[in-house]
Amino acid sequence: MTNHEKRKAIIPWIDPEERVTVHFLDEKDLNAEVTGTTEELVDLSIETNVPHMRQRISVPLRLTELSEDLAHYTRDPERPLKHRRLMLIINEKRPPIIY
Repeated sequence: MTNHEKRKAIIPWIDPEERVTVHFLDEKDLNAEVTGTTEELVDLSIETNVPHMRQRISVPLRLTELSEDLAHYTRDPERPLKHRRLMLIINEKRPPIIY
């Protein structure tokens, strides 16, 4: 997939009420919110073990593969239920969390 195709697939998931699944090389099955995207980057807000604290990162699209997570469903009760959600597979280790 090109960066343009990835961005086009990510844009519908920019929604504070929806989550995506993120896999890094060293950590898997993380919940995140997509907060934005450009032709080069995707901005994520990843849930941490500390309540109400998130890790905000920008990841180059060239290091990101897109897939579907069939084990999770969408959250917004006002919209039709989807039995899958976007999965971002990032081909690098998760950056350290700074508290």
